[in-house]
Amino acid sequence: MSDMKELFCEKAKLVAAKVTSIKSMDEAFAYAANYVAEKNPCELLIPSSPDAAQPEFAEEKIMAAPELSDDQYAALAKACEAKGVKLIKSGMRNYMAGIDAGFTIADAGFIETGSIVQQSNGEELRLATMVSEVHIAVLPASKIFEDSIAAEQLLLELMSGVAYTAVITGPSRTADIERTLAIGAHGPLELHILLLED
Repeated sequence: MSDMKELFCEKAKLVAAKVTSIKSMDEAFAYAANYVAEKNPCELLIPSSPDAAQPEFAEEKIMAAPELSDDQYAALAKACEAKGVKLIKSGMRNYMAGIDAGFTIADAGFIETGSIVQQSNGEELRLATMVSEVHIAVLPASKIFEDSIAAEQLLLELMSGVAYTAVITGPSRTADIERTLAIGAHGPLELHILLLED
């Protein structure tokens, strides 16, 4: 498994993901709370007035974690409270211009592309992974696969019925605008993958 972890780390870093090994979910919660507390505040996308000359910044730091278990959410909330970070589980549409980070647990990872797989049937989880400035995803090491073919059975399970399953490769990027690479145009500016020893 350690070889697969190393290969995944190499590939994920090539697509500009930031990969960190962790030993427990408590370590993941501490990482996320610390990161959000120390990052620059969100630059709000919606100005308070048409005459505003300077960009405005959010007054509070916000992390969204919509689909954690109650115990996991309580542990993350405690870590966030200690750092002065507001944690939300729902109501993402009320914070569209100012979510500092979305915190999720990935369903799989592909070595071939350095990607993570996220089943996000709920709107709250989709928003948390798409409108946050940073996406912090925990990936259990046991869920790393060589490629999508090796993960076929899991993918079939994730996509059975009505399903929204995303393959996320690095931060959001596009070159649609004058053929110039833009990071974060359609999603997070950064993807942090926390590789969990399980």
